[in-house]
Amino acid sequence: MSPNPPQPGSVPPRPNGTSRTISEASLQRVKNLPGYTTPVFKEKEEQRAKVQAEVANKGFMPRELVANEVNWFYSHLGIDDTYFQNESVSVISDHIIALFGAKVLAFTKHDPNKLVIDLEKIDEKGNGATFIHTSRPGLTSKEGPGATCESRIDELYLDNSTSEKCYRLETYRSTGSISATASQQLRCYFITKCNFPSPPPPSTRADGKTDIRTVSDRSFLERATEHTLQVYQEIMWQVESRSGPVMEVFEVEGSRERRLVIGYKMGGTSRFFSALSNLYHYYQLYSARKYVEQFSNGVTIISLYLNPLPNSTAPPIENSIVQVMKEASLLYCLPDNPFFLDVSGANHAVQEATYAYCGWVFAQHFCNRLGPAYLQLKNTLDESNPAHAEVLNNIKRRFREETFTRESIAQVIHAHSELIRLLYVNFAMIHYPAATDASLMPTLSYQRLQTTQPLSDAELYDKIRRSVPSKQDLQVLESFLIFNKEKRKLTAAIRHVLKTNFYQPTKVALSFRLAPDFLPEIEYPKQPFGMYFVIGNEFRGFHLRFRDVARGGIRIVMSRNKENYSINQRMLFDENYGLAATQSLKNKDIPEGGAKGTILPSLGANPRRCFEKYVDAVLDLLIPGQTPGIKEHLVDLYGKPELLFFGPDEGTADMMDWAAMHARDRGADTWWKSFTTGKSAQRLGGVPHDTYGMTSLSIRQYVLGIYKQLGLREKDVTKVQTGGPDGDLGSNEILLSSDKTVAVIDGSGVAADPQGLNREELVRLAKLRVPVCNFDKSKLSKDGYLVKVEDQDVKLPSGEIVLDGTDFRNGAHFRFKADIFVPCGGRPEAVNISNVAGLVDTEGKPHYKYIVEGANLFFTQQARMFLEKRKVILFKDSSANKGGVTSSSLEVLAGLALSTEEYVDLMIFKDGKPSDFYKSYVKDIQSKITENAAAEFQCIWREHARLQGAKSRTQISDELSSTLNDLQAELEASDLFNDLPSRKGVIQKAIPRTLVDQVGLDTLLDRLPESYQRALFSSWVASHFIYKYGVNGSNVDFFHFARDLAQ
Repeated sequence: MSPNPPQPGSVPPRPNGTSRTISEASLQRVKNLPGYTTPVFKEKEEQRAKVQAEVANKGFMPRELVANEVNWFYSHLGIDDTYFQNESVSVISDHIIALFGAKVLAFTKHDPNKLVIDLEKIDEKGNGATFIHTSRPGLTSKEGPGATCESRIDELYLDNSTSEKCYRLETYRSTGSISATASQQLRCYFITKCNFPSPPPPSTRADGKTDIRTVSDRSFLERATEHTLQVYQEIMWQVESRSGPVMEVFEVEGSRERRLVIGYKMGGTSRFFSALSNLYHYYQLYSARKYVEQFSNGVTIISLYLNPLPNSTAPPIENSIVQVMKEASLLYCLPDNPFFLDVSGANHAVQEATYAYCGWVFAQHFCNRLGPAYLQLKNTLDESNPAHAEVLNNIKRRFREETFTRESIAQVIHAHSELIRLLYVNFAMIHYPAATDASLMPTLSYQRLQTTQPLSDAELYDKIRRSVPSKQDLQVLESFLIFNKEKRKLTAAIRHVLKTNFYQPTKVALSFRLAPDFLPEIEYPKQPFGMYFVIGNEFRGFHLRFRDVARGGIRIVMSRNKENYSINQRMLFDENYGLAATQSLKNKDIPEGGAKGTILPSLGANPRRCFEKYVDAVLDLLIPGQTPGIKEHLVDLYGKPELLFFGPDEGTADMMDWAAMHARDRGADTWWKSFTTGKSAQRLGGVPHDTYGMTSLSIRQYVLGIYKQLGLREKDVTKVQTGGPDGDLGSNEILLSSDKTVAVIDGSGVAADPQGLNREELVRLAKLRVPVCNFDKSKLSKDGYLVKVEDQDVKLPSGEIVLDGTDFRNGAHFRFKADIFVPCGGRPEAVNISNVAGLVDTEGKPHYKYIVEGANLFFTQQARMFLEKRKVILFKDSSANKGGVTSSSLEVLAGLALSTEEYVDLMIFKDGKPSDFYKSYVKDIQSKITENAAAEFQCIWREHARLQGAKSRTQISDELSSTLNDLQAELEASDLFNDLPSRKGVIQKAIPRTLVDQVGLDTLLDRLPESYQRALFSSWVASHFIYKYGVNGSNVDFFHFARDLAQ
């Protein structure tokens, strides 16, 4: 190895936004000039003399051997002067003695290959470290110091880097061997804490781009050549402009050495540095030098100097380096893949190993675990009976926990590596993109596909069936086949992976658009329309929608501990399915059907980073690739453009702005404005639900509807409320109501007063948006009290002792009695079949006469039925709290209907103030919410009265939602939409007047996607017909109704 390694390149900067294809990467030739200046340690000879004296004085080595050992260490090992300049005489002498001791030990074993060196010095103050160990070029060590050194460096210094605290790394291989009899070389790693100038030097650029010199570590600037700075500058600009990694390869003139340079956003991956070594070792390459540079603007750049092993049996480096770069993008997504360099010796290539990992995760969720025994039991029991339903639910949960575990599925994959390889080929033959330039040499991965005989579906299934005697193993491998495509139905085979970013040159996580036909009807009775499956290094996620045009929130499911994570992992898809199905019921009278996304971060993972990767991976499948080498065309078996609409949910409320802006930056020019709802009003023209009380408006229509129907005066009605004055629903319920609230329960505690909590004090807290623990206790009557969650041994006015405030809060909604209960917050299934009896006294009388379920899923379906049988007037969540989804729907509409210029002018605040258009549009939204909620309330009330209570309001609500959704689907597929006068008449009434007046009906019809127009048309017709005529409206009724649509 030359003391002056080849420089990275002197190519002129490319125009921003252009890039070479991966196949062209090896054509970037550079001169064999230094990329870093190698330091010359002028005091080296003086230091050598001191070291020799120190080694002799320590007495561990025979004096006659000292000079020879010191000379070998200084002159024949080929250690860079960086080492001698950085280390003290004492440390160097210790290292020489350690090397001598290792030689003696190897001699006693009569095997030079047993010579192992393991030297390290970690600075106690966190300023860096030095690691030196024996290393065979081109081999990943399975034991000894080399097996863990780089993974430790990742863990200790690279994975947790921030702009404020990060480290640079230089590592090189000694050019000489350890001794005359041992061929091993030393691998040296030097880690130093980055030292960024403060303040940074002024930029020399006038174009606003980052100047690399202003964000670089001092020692990097001292050592990097102008050529290196130029190449790194180009890489840095590309990293700043996109989410995924940036990769370039440089061919060094006059040698077979290739240099791979990889840039990415700091913290974008983990354990990546060590994973790259495993990757190039797989192709029998070794590194002469490696560098990790980190910059204060949050960019990391890795440089690898790679050479082919002598007498290598691998493909030539000219081909393998391109494959290393392609597969490095997969390693960036999944660097810690247990199926790459399999412990069983299977040695899957990275693409096969990544497929195995994705199939592993898929099998964890979709191995059919219930089977015929569960189906027989399900058919025997009565699911409308709450007790039977609870038994079925418990059995289902037990099956999920015990049948297939992550570990048992992984064991099957390890045990059947050849079948996994055949399954991968089956997958790749469909999704591997065709070469865009036939003159380019096929990649190694493509050549590998050609060397494996692809089997037909029937042949592959038959081979798996004959090769695997265990039924459980067979079921796991069948799930891989299902992942690739559906089991054959007659002569057809339906593809399940419709498109994937698996083969995209750059990505941050893996995403798959699936056709959900494989979901068993026994577990998932209503089949979703579409499904996205996303896998990242530190998370997994799903997105389900029940119609083509659909909207729903993205929820981050956090885990408290390992046990909780395992439960969340098993239930993730079921939770996603349940939430999306519930959203479908709620979205009954808007164009968008129900949808939901869930993200499960690993323990300790950054939830925002998981969300950003999830969004970017989904966008890979929504936005056609246009940039060679970065985002290329995918194999798209779906064949139609898709739009998804994301909203805020648990853990993502503050991320909607970023997602919309990121969609715009990725090229979603026409729909970035509608990609997310819940955007900030001032910055991106969103319509915040809490500011304008959107969800509370619909809840209030149900509360007021009950009062009106029963002739009640609100000021005389007693109420209990969960969800406090700090929340959206809780605060607005307080501000909009004038009842006698006897208890408020929120995350901070419980405020209660049988005389009614002081209204002025509640309003004060609601306006301040602070929790109920801030209630002024002087405003309580003698019978009132405030119990905070942190309280212990509190005596209530009744004399009762509260031992623990948290336990008291958790069950508080069971202890109070009032006319009406309005849950505006709380965990899902807070009231279920096992505890609902707590809402009934010993005489069988319910604690509450009326319940309006403002919080999502606060009651289980069985609990609602239990209460309604006891004459409680209950309106469920999917009817009562739909105001928020109506507001979000109209936020989507504004984004689709307005051009970018109009949107910026009309929806985004100027000087912190909304436009007149914005204020008028918000009023239109509020009117629409009030109108829809009141219409549905009347419809449910009328139907219940018509049936004389034979059906519960919960059942009527669900039937109303199902009837509306079914009618909407029929109308979307009908030709009624093609009648232009009817279409114009409906859409003019369905779109808020403010928007029609501003844009014009004809322009709106030109701008809105046809799929959205059909959904808008059918949802308006279905809801207005059903709300007017009820769920039993006849064909004659519809004929008369449809006749007037054009008016």
